Amino acid sequence: MSQLASTALSVLDLAPIRQGGSAAETFRDSVALAQLTERLGYTRYWLAEHHNIAGIASAATAVLIGHIAGQTSTIRVGSGGIMLPNHPPW
Repeated sequence: MSQLASTALSVLDLAPIRQGGSAAETFRDSVALAQLTERLGYTRYWLAEHHNIAGIASAATAVLIGHIAGQTSTIRVGSGGIMLPNHPPW
């Protein structure tokens, strides 16, 4: 087996709200993406953690993680982010 074939793959979702769309639509889109990646054999589904940015539905990652995890069965769901804009390194 090649190294690439044995590499666990993940998806990173920013959960953007489409222009004219809603957060509810974005939640549905994220669930659909997570379910597809699960069927394709991906290992993890990450939500990018962003705060105070208009047009991003992943500001409340704990809510979105629970929502997605409740509608998938094998994929691991989590979040991560770089917090420098909110927590300067001084």
